[in-house]
Amino acid sequence: MEPANYTSVSEFVLTGLSPTQEVQLVLFVIFLSFYLFILPGNILIICTIRLDPHLTSPMYFLLANLAFLDIWYSSITAPKMLVDFFVERKIISFGGCIAQLFFLHFVGASEMFLLTVMAFDRYAAICCPLHYATIMNQHLCCILVAFSWMGGFIHSIIQVALIVRLPFFGANELDSYLRQVVQIACVNTLLEELVMIFSSGLISVVCFIALLMSSAFLLAMLKKHSGSGESTSRATSTCYSHITIVVLMFGPSIYIYAHPFDSFSLDKVVSVFHTVIFPLLNPIIYTLRNKEVKTAMRKLINRYILCKEK
Repeated sequence: MEPANYTSVSEFVLTGLSPTQEVQLVLFVIFLSFYLFILPGNILIICTIRLDPHLTSPMYFLLANLAFLDIWYSSITAPKMLVDFFVERKIISFGGCIAQLFFLHFVGASEMFLLTVMAFDRYAAICCPLHYATIMNQHLCCILVAFSWMGGFIHSIIQVALIVRLPFFGANELDSYLRQVVQIACVNTLLEELVMIFSSGLISVVCFIALLMSSAFLLAMLKKHSGSGESTSRATSTCYSHITIVVLMFGPSIYIYAHPFDSFSLDKVVSVFHTVIFPLLNPIIYTLRNKEVKTAMRKLINRYILCKEK
């Protein structure tokens, strides 16, 4: 077969979340409301941690990075998705699709690695409290965050490199381009799909199991030394927050790659929640169980409100 006899695909047609206009309007209101309410909250978390002189521990530095990655991750697809609710023919250029795939894998994998770093930070704080400041110094924190980003970048380059070399002719309709792009190529893509699934699935499963095991170990340690009072309660609360975020982050990802060659009606919903809703919730979940951050946020808000009133 000569590819020259066919027109190369320059854009993809997205089927959307629902063919009904009324349902699309309801979804638009829900997603826009959620996005506009939660997004400023994440920005406030970053500003609070950066401006408050008392929030200088490694945990807050990592939390600010998590909030930044979550804002970025949810903003990769959300703006276009919101616009597409009012467009009859939902299309995305080939280059735009590849760019979104690159950043979704880049930021998503970086966040997974960052959650692993945050688990190590909690381990050092709980198991080695006397040496915590020495172990998790600012220099090491920056290196670990940089490695998280680097790991996400390498993972994303591998994913995208497998796609851009494939020929696309004729078929260009996608139900969910996060995973289906490679499946509509005009060649046998079994090897590419297996490599992509192994790469993404392996990262998700390994990190998920490791994080759950570490959290269970830390909770057991805290229960064993339950007489420490407020510090133990704070550490336990942080561990529970971390477990909640791990489940929200890794659960949908594992679900998506658990049935790589089949598509179900639930896939779209899981994909949207995984890329838009859950990422915005992650820093909020951490903050709601952290008295120091909540107090600092109230001070920051009051300071700016008082300044405006004066």
